Amino acid sequence: MNTTTIIPDLHVKFGEKTWKETFQLVRRCMDKARDKTKPCEPLVRCLERLQALNVFSLNAMMSHLEKIAKQRGVGFHFSEATCYLTADLFYLEVALSPQGGVQDVKVAPHGQPPMSSDSLLMLLRSKNFVAFSKKLAGFAALYNMPGDDSEVKMKLFTALQCLGRDLQKISQLPRSIKEYNSRVDTILNGRIGFLTEGKEDCPLTIQFYVSPADVLKASCSKGCDMEEVGHAGQVMVVLSHVVHSLQMASLLPVPPELDTQGNPVFIPLSEIPSESFPACFVLRLHPPLPMFSSFLNKIGQITDVAIPDVDLQAWDLPALRGAVVGSLLFSHPGHIPAILAVLRHQGAVNTLLASCVGPRGGGGEGGSEDSLLFEVLMQSETSLAVTFQRPDGDSLAILAVEVPDSGELRCSLFTAGTREVSLEEYACRVINRCMSIPVTMRVLCTKMEKTSSCSSSSLAPPPLDLLLPHHQAQTGSDPFVASSPIPASSETLLVSHPDHCHPLPTSLPPDYVSHNAPGLEEEEEEEEEDSQAGPGSDNFTGAASTPERVAEVPMTTSPSAAAAEGVYSNWMTASQ
Repeated sequence: MNTTTIIPDLHVKFGEKTWKETFQLVRRCMDKARDKTKPCEPLVRCLERLQALNVFSLNAMMSHLEKIAKQRGVGFHFSEATCYLTADLFYLEVALSPQGGVQDVKVAPHGQPPMSSDSLLMLLRSKNFVAFSKKLAGFAALYNMPGDDSEVKMKLFTALQCLGRDLQKISQLPRSIKEYNSRVDTILNGRIGFLTEGKEDCPLTIQFYVSPADVLKASCSKGCDMEEVGHAGQVMVVLSHVVHSLQMASLLPVPPELDTQGNPVFIPLSEIPSESFPACFVLRLHPPLPMFSSFLNKIGQITDVAIPDVDLQAWDLPALRGAVVGSLLFSHPGHIPAILAVLRHQGAVNTLLASCVGPRGGGGEGGSEDSLLFEVLMQSETSLAVTFQRPDGDSLAILAVEVPDSGELRCSLFTAGTREVSLEEYACRVINRCMSIPVTMRVLCTKMEKTSSCSSSSLAPPPLDLLLPHHQAQTGSDPFVASSPIPASSETLLVSHPDHCHPLPTSLPPDYVSHNAPGLEEEEEEEEEDSQAGPGSDNFTGAASTPERVAEVPMTTSPSAAAAEGVYSNWMTASQ
């Protein structure tokens, strides 16, 4: 069918007919069932416009609402000038005027009084029936409980509501504040993360992790809100192959209590009303999160529910097998804080690895004179090693990064004879602030280059075969090590290869020094000023700041102490 001439032909054929007659004809044609034939999109759009233009009376509006209800699989009936769009667990109440105008739209979930919805009211008043229909589909999906029995659906909905109320109470329990920004602190450290109560067509949502880059994006980008960045999960109910006992009342005592470790105290499930169903709660992750098998096993031990199969392999280590996880099953509100701790831990590891992936810088095949070469190797699911050449070019160095939890990163710097103990503290400070390996390496190398000009080492450099794989030591080259200019942003490509998955040396020669200083009492302001690099832009530290400025807080790796000094001040003021 030649769709380019349909509308002009209709204009010619029905030019002398009224809009009402044309509208009725098009509607009759569109209502006819046509097997194995897709609807003609131009005619569909034409019909929608005609319908919107033609709604000028009470009967026309009722007819249109009835058609939308039929399309979305919900019931429809009316009483005088009020229409009802009904389903098992919710209904919409649309109050109309005698002239067909919309006076009010109310939403009534099962067991709750109707509440006015301004968004739905605006859609109907503007005659945006397409958007209204999509909203109705969202309601149907939200309240579509699994199962065929209406009574079971209502009980599952009641269990979901009880869970949501308990999560709300847990999120309001007192706790210590660790971060400078309250929203960021709630996301990263709150027992339930940042909780958004379910409303209209959106279920209960938990935002549980954001990276420094996410915070910077939300604070500096126009039209980007904090809710649109980071990782979140929606709480819903799904069927399962195993029967689970789900709460039908609150599991928290009145008033809520905390144990000696600061965790909420729950009433045993056997002491409150509960029901057994072949169903359980689910946390649907947005976006899906790549997870190592060890983290998945921890969640399985927490929930005692089946976990996703491991089907991905990263590097050549058994511990680095994993899967991309889109949903996690659980059956108790007490599972959520422990699950979020594991998800945040994995999120921190993923943030570090993701910072190493980006477009390769310029410089050609062999790089350029200012190229920075370094290799990132995973040693375990929570540790990695960055091997790089010292700025003076006479030896190699290793920056070992440990991620014991999501709130703190630890660094150990192994270099040839350098006794500058502040370097390791400096690297820890920077990487905890920006969560970016390229930024940290750029800043660290700049710092080492400046300090090396002030001090000389009398220790000979170690042989290369202590730090390089056997085949690299023999050939003197590594085709898999990334070569790119020192980045002006965090988008630097680091390449690793399964053949390079060799562990760090179990013992280092005597002339190797690990800068494991327990603390640093003071650092001269003059040295700090000398470490400033030239102005640049970085996605992780702010458009008008350098990595050195990011690190300019009192030396500490404690999240709470760093927060007291304004850890997130650069992120939140970068746009000022």
